[in-house]
Amino acid sequence: MKIVAVIPARYDSTRLPGKPLADIAGKPMLWWVYHQVKKAKGIDEVYLATDSEKIKQVCQKEDIPCILTPSCATSTERVYQVSLQVKGDFYLCVNGDEPLIDPKVIEKILPTHPEHFFAANLMTKISDPVEALDSSNIKVAVGPDKNAVYFSRNLIPYPKSTIAYAFYKHLGVLCYSKDALSFFAHTPKGPLETIEDINELRFVEHQKPLTMILVEAKTLSVDTKKDLDEVRRRIESRLKKGVDEK
Repeated sequence: MKIVAVIPARYDSTRLPGKPLADIAGKPMLWWVYHQVKKAKGIDEVYLATDSEKIKQVCQKEDIPCILTPSCATSTERVYQVSLQVKGDFYLCVNGDEPLIDPKVIEKILPTHPEHFFAANLMTKISDPVEALDSSNIKVAVGPDKNAVYFSRNLIPYPKSTIAYAFYKHLGVLCYSKDALSFFAHTPKGPLETIEDINELRFVEHQKPLTMILVEAKTLSVDTKKDLDEVRRRIESRLKKGVDEK
C-alpha cells in the first residue's frame, strides 16, 4: 500500500501573494512544510505541487521534489493532477501554508488498510475566541458516525439550547483514495461550496463520507501577514531552544 504526500502550493494567494516563498528563519515557508511532512512515518513519497515557475525554481534550489500541474481552482484538484502522474493507493494533502504541522499529527490520518473510497480530514478543538470568529478558520460540525455534516466560515452549530459544546476547525491535512480524488475532480461545485468557498463541502453536498479525525494540534495555517508574523515568532523561538534544525 503506497501513500504519496502532496503539498499544494499556489503563488497567487489572494490575501498574501507569494506566501509559499515567504521567508521564515532564512528558509521559504514551503521548505518548513516539506520537512515536517518528511518526518511523518508511513509516507512513501513527498512532492510539492504547483503551477508556478517561481515556486518550482525555489524547490529545485532547496532539493524538494516538485511537480508542475495545470492551474487548479482548489488544492484537491491539484492533488488529483499529481495522482495522474504518480502512482499510489492514497494521497495525503498537506496545505502549503502549514509550516508548524506536527509530523505525529499527520500520522493520525494515514489509512492502515486498503479502501475503495476514502476521504478524511483532521480537525482540532478551537480554544481561542478570536480564532473562532476568524472566517479563515473553517469550522466543522460532525455527526455520530464521525463524518462531516457541514463546514462553515461562521460558528457552527449555534449554541442556542446549551453552551456545553466545543467548536472545531478543520486542519489543512487530508487524505484521499484515488477514487475519492476522481469523484472530486469530475463533480461540479454545488451551491453550498460556491457560497462558502470550502472544497470539502463537495463531499458533503453529494453525501459522500468525509471522516473527521480529532487531534490535538497547535498548528497555525498562514492566511494573513499576522499569521506569518506569529509563525516566524514560534519557529525562531524553537530554533533558539534547539528544537528544530534548519
